[in-house]
Amino acid sequence: MPTYIVKRLLMFIPVMLAVYTLVFVVMHATPGGPWDHTERPLPEAILNNLREKYGLNDPLWKQYLTYLQGIVTRFDFGPSLKGGRTANEIIRDTFPVSLQLGLVAFAISLLAGVTLGVMAALRPNSWVDYLSMLFSVVGVSTPAYVTATLLIVLLAVQLRLVPTGGWGGIFDVRILIPAFTLALGPTAALARYMRASLLEVLGADYVRTARAKGLRSWAIILRHALPNALIPILTLSGPMITNLITGSFFVESIAQIPGLGRFFVRTVLDLDYPILIATTLLYGGVIWLMNFIVDILYTALDPRVRLNS
Repeated sequence: MPTYIVKRLLMFIPVMLAVYTLVFVVMHATPGGPWDHTERPLPEAILNNLREKYGLNDPLWKQYLTYLQGIVTRFDFGPSLKGGRTANEIIRDTFPVSLQLGLVAFAISLLAGVTLGVMAALRPNSWVDYLSMLFSVVGVSTPAYVTATLLIVLLAVQLRLVPTGGWGGIFDVRILIPAFTLALGPTAALARYMRASLLEVLGADYVRTARAKGLRSWAIILRHALPNALIPILTLSGPMITNLITGSFFVESIAQIPGLGRFFVRTVLDLDYPILIATTLLYGGVIWLMNFIVDILYTALDPRVRLNS
């Protein structure tokens, strides 16, 4: 187990280096530049001065190594090419908002998805089962921007229960629309996986043996069936929580949330190279971290799993 953890931690370095190299090559291969979309075209002399100031006139190999050196030695992702702030300041101000929103959405989807899946599995081919699976189909097939728009029209415009947008923290009513929008799709997916997994476990030999011993139904479900049925849910939860934290671009833009996703959309359009690299590396690190945590948690739910060298 310790050997496995050390090896996985060491894999973080080549993974992040590969992500950095890929995003660096793609960005510099994209036509255009960070100052192409200004209100007035900048004179060529000013453009040359800006490129010289930020090192964009240097050869690509030198830009690659200079930026990488700043990250490794000082954890400095450089200044924004479109504003006075640095990439570190922007991430510090915006990423906690996206993180809070993603965690709240995941908590909602986990609670609702597991509950719906268990209810459907305990009463297969009943109206509860059919209603839960209908919700799953609707949730999976409805894009997030459609859900967000409908919730804004219904809750904010028609019923006037919440504001149309903004951010006030996880305990503010304005989080309801973006959180439920992000949670709809994962809730539907978790419900389907939970139903299929629990149905498979309820038909296993050890569950039939527990019933033959005279154990109560609730004890069989809580102590024997549910822990084993949650293993596929754990597998799904790692990428899911990552997508909720890093994939809220449209929802943050529609709901006017000052998160990193909304800022990332503007950065892509502006071709702000340092911010793009910093954001992509951050997202890559979050994905790696969540997959690492899921692999470690397997040992807690499934004693058959032995993580070794």
